Amino acid sequence: MVLNSAQMRKLIEKERLVYDYFDLEKQLQPASFDLTVAKVFKITSKGAVDFDNSQRVISKTEEIPFDADGWVDLAPGIYKVQYAEAVKIPADLVGVTFCRSSLSRCGIDLYNGYWDPGYEGRGESVLIVHNPHGAKLKKRARIAQIAFFELGEATGHLYAGMHHKENL
Repeated sequence: MVLNSAQMRKLIEKERLVYDYFDLEKQLQPASFDLTVAKVFKITSKGAVDFDNSQRVISKTEEIPFDADGWVDLAPGIYKVQYAEAVKIPADLVGVTFCRSSLSRCGIDLYNGYWDPGYEGRGESVLIVHNPHGAKLKKRARIAQIAFFELGEATGHLYAGMHHKENL
């Protein structure tokens, strides 16, 4: 079952399910929470993924600065975005991010992410500008919705991978 706004608000206030948000009333949706963009990066190197992560190489990136008015101008292509908000997923929930429909209507796609129980950090996603005219993003624009799903029971195996506590 997906959490509704009242359930999320309770966990935000008591357990910091989401923190460092900009405006709780605007970002808290009926069944999700809007995440905003803090940083945008271009990908500058090849990555590598294997089965046991022994040969994993995370692609290098270079931050694209926002202009004096808080905008970043993006040509068609693939980017990485970092969210401004931090999340702290308890043992009995998972999170899934979805692209806000406003982005899709501008020819922008944001790849879904899965947030394991025990993860805490400021997550990142891949953003693709398909629009041949490019796109502009304003710092703190609401770009993703994270929905929280209840597990049948709390797990004893919490996330402890390399992205735990990222960007905090």
